[in-house]
Amino acid sequence: MSDPAFPDDAQVSHDLAMLAGATDDSIGPVYQEFDDPVATPAPAPPTGLEAVHEVPVKVQAVLGRAQMPVGDLLGLCTGMVFELDRRVGEPVDVFVNDRLVARGEVVLVDHALGVTLTEIVRAGR
Repeated sequence: MSDPAFPDDAQVSHDLAMLAGATDDSIGPVYQEFDDPVATPAPAPPTGLEAVHEVPVKVQAVLGRAQMPVGDLLGLCTGMVFELDRRVGEPVDVFVNDRLVARGEVVLVDHALGVTLTEIVRAGR
């Protein structure tokens, strides 16, 4: 049993059609034709390493390392020199996301430091 306060869907459709000027004979579904949509091909998914070309990574060139007691570290001030574990002319280590991937030489590029890669380090070396 339907509630007279809430007409059923058929009654609502009929009332809307009548408001639009339709007669009881012409009430029925109205279909609208659409042109075939122009098929736009989806962009091809990236292949190989293209999928990660925009992923940011941390790259570091390490000139050398030093170990010292905390007391010596706290005693450092401007102009003091401390020794690294590398000699002048030795290659620097190049790390990508904290993993050694290459070695190279420090060069000057337009008043900035750069690294020319001289060796690619294979995994497990």
